[in-house]
Amino acid sequence: MTMTDPRSLLYAQLSPEEAQALAAETLKACEDGELFMQFVASEAFGFDDGRLKTADYSRDAGFGLRGVSGEMTGFAHANEISAAAIRRAGETLRLLDPATGARAAPPARTNARLYTDASPLDLVPFAQKVRLLETIDAAARARDPRVAQVSASLSGSWSVVEIVRPDGYVATDVRPLVRLNVSIVAESNGRRETGSFGLGGRFLYDDLFKPENWNEAIDSALATALVNLESIDAPAGEFPVLLAPGWPGVILHEAIGHGLEGDFNRKGTSAFSGRIGERVAAPGVTIVDDGSIPGRRGSLTIDDEGTPTRETVLIEDGVLKGYMQDRLNARLMGVEPTGNGRRENYAHAPQVRMTNTFMKAGRDDPAELLAGMKKGIFAKNFGGGQVDIVSGKFVFSCTEAYMVEDGQLGAPIKGATLIGDGPSVLTRVKGIGNDLELDRGVGVCGKGGQSVPAGVGQPTLLIEGLTVGGTA
Repeated sequence: MTMTDPRSLLYAQLSPEEAQALAAETLKACEDGELFMQFVASEAFGFDDGRLKTADYSRDAGFGLRGVSGEMTGFAHANEISAAAIRRAGETLRLLDPATGARAAPPARTNARLYTDASPLDLVPFAQKVRLLETIDAAARARDPRVAQVSASLSGSWSVVEIVRPDGYVATDVRPLVRLNVSIVAESNGRRETGSFGLGGRFLYDDLFKPENWNEAIDSALATALVNLESIDAPAGEFPVLLAPGWPGVILHEAIGHGLEGDFNRKGTSAFSGRIGERVAAPGVTIVDDGSIPGRRGSLTIDDEGTPTRETVLIEDGVLKGYMQDRLNARLMGVEPTGNGRRENYAHAPQVRMTNTFMKAGRDDPAELLAGMKKGIFAKNFGGGQVDIVSGKFVFSCTEAYMVEDGQLGAPIKGATLIGDGPSVLTRVKGIGNDLELDRGVGVCGKGGQSVPAGVGQPTLLIEGLTVGGTA
């Protein structure tokens, strides 16, 4: 698959000049739109119960043709990149009302390079990938006699996308993505508990093969499992909650981030609709979305409409400053697109989506935030959650959490769920640590039936009161 020009994977049945002519032909009556072409190769290895259980490899290529007139979108796709298939897709766009407004200007261009063009799939032999998982399995089992089960997975993908617009704009992006996950079940006195840890990003497999990284995955997963073996039932009630830095920022992604996406605000269905310039959070709370951080899982050099990604300030010092935007919603709201038009693949039209969304660091010492708690909960890690985007109401389950008594970590607790709503959580922030961390590169965000890789993060965060649903 390694070659001088990755674009040749898109142009087996037509030339770049033909693609430009077809985009101009099929989209001539639209205000906006693009021909999005993609080649993607992916693989996944699953090691479970002491043996390799799955080894999958796939290749796919196709296009999506989107035309936009006013608020209407026409979209068609096919898994064959040919002139005939693109023309057939163009017939769908005839159903759109003729454009009455001026044709939208093309995206700005960028010289940024946030990740390598190389394919992670090609550079490491099959046997070496399997050997890594075997090594992780053996090392994890040797760590502690209470280890009862180990699961490890390794996955990677390499995607070549080209965006061709009717105005002559053409942009190409070559996107690597890798991920390693380790899950451990520990057993003692008839009780079994699980811990897991993952890491990844838009880079090659090299980082995942470094012993310090896969050993960290083992140690972190095992530590969580062993802690949970000692856990007691979580209490129920309202408590101050101290959130650890890094992955717990997923609570901001879900409870607040989706509500700051442009489509929900244009339609007036978000709790943050029409509130630009208002105080929506405690002083010191600054939340951004930034798809331009090199190598991060949620980063993109350009989004799936061709707009360069950037840091977009959503909330600054507690005041709502703006929303994330794709091209359609930005045009209808009279603002600039922010590089947040994303799609799962060529078979989907783009939507407004987050990239890497996180809260900026504050000035508080995390140790002092803990020391100042009389009684509360320390939530170190989260599992799944559910959110209502309209209201911002959420429920998150803690995979590792502790009681806090008189400024000290107490017993680990099991079955704790955090219940609240995004807008009020922001106003209850009482402490913001100086220890911002981004997650380790495992996030997947779902919206409108599409899943895309995303990043989260935050510093240590003290929230005055959250409802804790417990088991005690």
